[in-house]
Amino acid sequence: MALQSFGYFGVGAADLDDWRDFGTGLVGFQAIEKGRAQLAFRMDDRKQRIFIDKALPVGARVFGWEVADAAALDAIAARVERAGVAVKREPASLADARHVTALVSFDDPAGNRLEIFHGAHLDTTPFQPGRSISGFRTGPLGLGHAVMTAERADALMPFYVDVLGFRLTDYILAPFKAFFFHVNPRHHSLALIETGRNGMHHLMVELFSLDDVGQAYDIALGEPERVGVTLGRHTNDFMTSFYAKTPSAFMVECGWGGREIAPAQWQPQEYTEGPSMWGHERTWLGEADRARAREMRLQAAADGMRRPVQVIEGNYQRMSGACPWWDGVAQATGRAGAAAERVMEDQPHV
Repeated sequence: MALQSFGYFGVGAADLDDWRDFGTGLVGFQAIEKGRAQLAFRMDDRKQRIFIDKALPVGARVFGWEVADAAALDAIAARVERAGVAVKREPASLADARHVTALVSFDDPAGNRLEIFHGAHLDTTPFQPGRSISGFRTGPLGLGHAVMTAERADALMPFYVDVLGFRLTDYILAPFKAFFFHVNPRHHSLALIETGRNGMHHLMVELFSLDDVGQAYDIALGEPERVGVTLGRHTNDFMTSFYAKTPSAFMVECGWGGREIAPAQWQPQEYTEGPSMWGHERTWLGEADRARAREMRLQAAADGMRRPVQVIEGNYQRMSGACPWWDGVAQATGRAGAAAERVMEDQPHV
């Protein structure tokens, strides 16, 4: 698979101050001042993961996808050109601005600007979050995931799957259509939601601690109209999260406990239970679809839907206690869990 991860994201905006307050004070990014026209955010040891640029048209988006080296960059550029898409070899000045060694750019069929790059630059100073958090889960999994809205998802999927090499993880058809794609063990690095128009839905960042998410939620609740989707947990990637409205026309999902998959063995499936097993009241949905989503969550509760909590080694403490029901579940799933652990031993972990 040529693409390795979702490396960086950029957006055009007129007001950098609102973004600075949102990025540092709510999410916990580290702000890097880049003059009057641009603001950048760090999330880890890289010089830049997100940038806000006044020189771009308001609402314009840039999606940076990482490859291993110059040979991989040339290979994917050639594949895109064979598909009839114009590819621009960007100058060193733009590579320097993106803090990478080299990049190419082109548009997807919906007009989204994609940049493929290699050689991300590392900072020599430690990451300093904008508020007290434990950090972000990035590394080989990338900065998180991007979810785009699409007029018709089937008009975009062939480009991302057949040309760029994304692989379908799973999909839902109700209460809305959504398709999830992976390029590494993160459950999805890209998703498409069919809404009837092309745009940006949300950017997900995953924090190391559930408390980081809860404290961000408290901050968001204190700001009028900031919460776009309430706290909840997804059925497919097991993420516990909420969504905050950004100063631009999309949301940031602050999440914890995202699922990893084994790409070589993975088989796509439809999730008929809906997108969330609890919570996640979606203000962006119409009333009929919100009611349908609520019905699906209540049905999940009635069915006793449960998903295992995803934790990083050392980021938990075992509890004592006796529960006949849980002991029965653990005994019944023990063999399956052990087999899954053997599979995941070969996968990269943060």
